Amino acid sequence: MHPTRRLLLSLVPTGIALAAHSARADDPRETERSIGKPDAKVTVIEFFSLTCTHCAAFARETMPQIKAKLIDTGKIRYVFHDFPLDQVALTAAMVARALPPERYEPFIMALFAGQDRWAFARGINYTEELWKFAALAGMSRTTFDSTVNDKALSAWILQQQNDDQKKYDIEATPSFLINGQKYSGEMDYDSFAKLIPAVS
Repeated sequence: MHPTRRLLLSLVPTGIALAAHSARADDPRETERSIGKPDAKVTVIEFFSLTCTHCAAFARETMPQIKAKLIDTGKIRYVFHDFPLDQVALTAAMVARALPPERYEPFIMALFAGQDRWAFARGINYTEELWKFAALAGMSRTTFDSTVNDKALSAWILQQQNDDQKKYDIEATPSFLINGQKYSGEMDYDSFAKLIPAVS
């Protein structure tokens, strides 16, 4: 479980972020990213950072069972909230959001599966490593380059993170909001399933 860091949030003054958001209200990159039936009785929101090793372990070990047993069966709707802990995670979140919504979840799962290769490997350029993943997901180099340099998109993500931290008191990643109740920390499937009203 990684404690959150305020440093990244301080990079963008609130006024600038809000101005960028209001000017780009129809930007498809800023719409909700979720999987599962829209009318599922239970909504789960995950607050995650793409450079969080605990988030990656949860994605690799627990998420496949959640998807098969709870999401694909219509029991829960699963919503992803970016909560980047550093600049590397922020850049990765920007790239993920620039993909079509249906490619978002497979892309972040691929990033978690290969986290050691792009986020932590010594002597690598993480942006170029991210580009390799983005290219496999069908993104053009032009779109990739413009995305990683898009100050307005980064400001919007940081503003959403700031709002989530204030509203839900997020102190660690991964954290989960399950029908309005907050839980923190990496969990195995059985521990997670016990928190879901429809299956407990």
